[in-house]
Amino acid sequence: MEEITYAAVRKIITKRPQKSHKGTFGRVLIIGGNKYMGGAAIMASQAAVYAGAGLVTCASSKRNRSALHTRLPEAMFLDYHDSKALLKAINTSDAIVLGPGLGESAWAKKLIQLTFENVPTSANLIVDGSALTLVAQNKDLKLSLPACHLIFTPHEMEWQRLSQIAINQQKPAQNLKVAQKLQATVVLKKHGTEIYHPSGRVAKLTIGGPHMATGGMGDTLTGICAAFLAQFKDKDPELVLEAAVFSHSQVADELAQSRYVVLPSQIAFEMPRYMHRVQA
Repeated sequence: MEEITYAAVRKIITKRPQKSHKGTFGRVLIIGGNKYMGGAAIMASQAAVYAGAGLVTCASSKRNRSALHTRLPEAMFLDYHDSKALLKAINTSDAIVLGPGLGESAWAKKLIQLTFENVPTSANLIVDGSALTLVAQNKDLKLSLPACHLIFTPHEMEWQRLSQIAINQQKPAQNLKVAQKLQATVVLKKHGTEIYHPSGRVAKLTIGGPHMATGGMGDTLTGICAAFLAQFKDKDPELVLEAAVFSHSQVADELAQSRYVVLPSQIAFEMPRYMHRVQA
């Protein structure tokens, strides 16, 4: 097992070309946030914006529109009941996040099916949060996984549901076998996050700590991953994901030097300064 290091960050976060515009740095679509859990989709969108994505759209319940615009005017809003607009966004996005705060309703399942059926093969699709549980619970969804760059971002219990491997049996060899069967990258979130790449490489994070144990931390990581995949699309996607995972924890560790607990939003707000500092 390899270690995820700062070297990945240095290879990925580079100076922006002078001749560029917002489209240069990719389009991110966040699909999530029902009327009860809008914060998850908003935090993922916030992280994507602050981590450098050129254009970010949040497709969510219309009840979350005012909250999103108040919190994050840089992001666009899309009512996820507007199928025509949602399909257009799916087909024109470089990175799609599916699931944070989406819930487990029949409508949520329909959104997952719609995304799976229409995501371009060239896109990065991150399956997160509620979508992971629904895929685990519904054989038809599991059998219809799309042929794109597919990324699962489960915590240990979600991975248990999806992989059928008990938490105390989640060893690298078993995890890699299931990840390859799913034909997906798996970012297994835990103390010492592990990334299982389709190539067979397994990489482990050795930074981070208990100061990160708070709600929304995974949503923020997902947004950073989406932003990196969208804007650094000309680079090795394995290293791009490792750079995103490392950056998320390194920022948290730096903030923890003066904080007992680090809030996910604080990590998002710090990303522009961090990326400016480390750019090659």
